[in-house]
Amino acid sequence: MLRNLLVYTSLATLLACQSNHSETKETSESATANAATASEEEGWENLFDGKTTKGWHTYGKDSIGKAWKVQDGTLHLDASNKKDWQTSEGGDIVTDQTFEDFHLKLDWKVAPNGNSGIMFYVQEDPAKYEYAWQTAPEMQVLDNAGHPDAKIVKHRAGDLYDLITSSPETVKPAGEWNHAEIISNNGALEFYLNGTKVVSTTMWDDNWKALIAGSKFKDMPGFGTFKSGRIALQDHGDNVWYRNIRIKRLDEAASDAAKTDAN
Repeated sequence: MLRNLLVYTSLATLLACQSNHSETKETSESATANAATASEEEGWENLFDGKTTKGWHTYGKDSIGKAWKVQDGTLHLDASNKKDWQTSEGGDIVTDQTFEDFHLKLDWKVAPNGNSGIMFYVQEDPAKYEYAWQTAPEMQVLDNAGHPDAKIVKHRAGDLYDLITSSPETVKPAGEWNHAEIISNNGALEFYLNGTKVVSTTMWDDNWKALIAGSKFKDMPGFGTFKSGRIALQDHGDNVWYRNIRIKRLDEAASDAAKTDAN
């Protein structure tokens, strides 16, 4: 009996040690993973928390339209109730914050035959500019296989809308997620779609002005002239989903780097 008790006690002690070792290992691995994540995320700001529409409002209004819904960690425009070419209680939405030089990352998917867009440097002045797109350059979001806009040069997914054609075309079919990045840094503009650079240009120089002069925006004097503004997601009357919306202020990052070098 005593022998069995000793064996049982030894086994219990061994198992407790193994359990403690396992817990210590898991805690250490978790801490390492969290540290790596913190390092990767340094300087990045979430523009969408996956749970609320906090940080966004409809262009020219104080709140956000009910057609923009949070569903399963996505920001979804429910376009079931159309109003002209947009959505009832929808409209283009813009960030509460404004940005200068930035690196924007997000995922998007669009319904079959869908159309939307990611705009930047939006000037929110409804008395002067009725729509966000009257001042803001745009990365086109589109179902290339189904929407009629895809037949127009510079209107396809990934294009700098009506200004520069994206190349190569890397967009995925309607209903599938695409990863988009927009980098604007001291006039240098780059678009990435699904990991590939598809547009590269310089803003505000003579070539930029010529691009605008040859586009549908030629009679909009404020278009593409601003060096800071809001980020916008477009309501074009079609179902679209966005998620993982993050931004990094490059002007602040550069400033912090300069301070570090100086020290």
